[in-house]
Amino acid sequence: MREGGATTRDRLLEWRREFPTVEANLHFISHSLGAMPRGVEEALRQYAQTWKSRGIRAWEETWFALPTEVGDVLGRLVNAEPGSVSMCENVTLAEAVALSALDFAPPRNRLVCTAEDFPSMLYLYEGLARRGVEVVRVPARAGRRIDEADLLAAIDERTAVVAISHVLFRTSQVLDVAAIARRAREAGALTLIDAYQSVGTVPVDVRALGVDLLAGGSVKWLCGGPGAGYLYVSPRVAPALRPALTGWMGHERPFDFDPGPMRLHDGARRFWTGTPAIPAFVAARPGYEIVAQIGVAAIREKSLRQTARMQALADEYALPVGSPREEARRGGTVVLDVPHAEEVCGALLASDVLLDFRPGVGLRLAPHFYTRDDEVDLVMKLVRDEVRKAGG
Repeated sequence: MREGGATTRDRLLEWRREFPTVEANLHFISHSLGAMPRGVEEALRQYAQTWKSRGIRAWEETWFALPTEVGDVLGRLVNAEPGSVSMCENVTLAEAVALSALDFAPPRNRLVCTAEDFPSMLYLYEGLARRGVEVVRVPARAGRRIDEADLLAAIDERTAVVAISHVLFRTSQVLDVAAIARRAREAGALTLIDAYQSVGTVPVDVRALGVDLLAGGSVKWLCGGPGAGYLYVSPRVAPALRPALTGWMGHERPFDFDPGPMRLHDGARRFWTGTPAIPAFVAARPGYEIVAQIGVAAIREKSLRQTARMQALADEYALPVGSPREEARRGGTVVLDVPHAEEVCGALLASDVLLDFRPGVGLRLAPHFYTRDDEVDLVMKLVRDEVRKAGG
């Protein structure tokens, strides 16, 4: 594909060479699976070599410290205090560990969430109902939009935790987390933010937002692959939290093999469970470091420009837009509620156009820092053409 004049002046495209996969297809799926950095192959080769050559010594020499090191790289992306981010296997486990530290003793036994949170989280909250947790699920309004006023009204003195998404996965709506965290504090509740759809494309500052806990993963905007989740716990609240879902690596001296009672580590390992997923964390690190070097503010600026262009082309082509128009409300994804969306998605995937379909909202497409402007124009034309073929 030819690069237009605008794209040749895009300094973020200097990083494109680190993502060879984007040359083989139109990669508009970073909201679901980010492109693999070139450095992952070498990082995993070194991991295998270390395992082969150092054996059990690898734990003491590199592996035991690795999750904390990787957590601190992630922490810098969200302005977290050093040692406040724990790595885990996925966002569901991260939230489960955090929630296991709460008593939910009546009358403060409510968990406030929304109907538009990711299903994995909703299933987790549903399970908590067996422990006597009252789950308050704030419904969406027209267009699957969550109104913060509805959320704020649901938070009261019975609320133990407000567990919500920063960016909604279906519509890419950005919620006003600062206002929600402020209301939660006033009511004496904690906040647990699912930041999977924001970290790496929407600036997140956990200290400025005033959140207590924040969880996410690496598969999407961070280009870190599966198996690497993370949990931020504010130092304000960490000492008072004793997770029930824990393991030997959460112990202050795990290699004492102490049969108990449990003595929790006073740092990031406090929220570890069992043996960490070292190869997944090794694979996640190159993506984290690239995003950190570029800076999320620069990624956000480009994302807003390209998603606005996509929405303008959607209007030109009469493709219904389901993602927010306002910049402050729009995450990194453009949602197109086109006719025959599932069929259109399948045809485009077969043509090496990477995007996805979600029931109720239609197609989801996401440019990222490695996306050229001419690719934005091309993908929208291809969507238009497939919709027409499908009879839309």
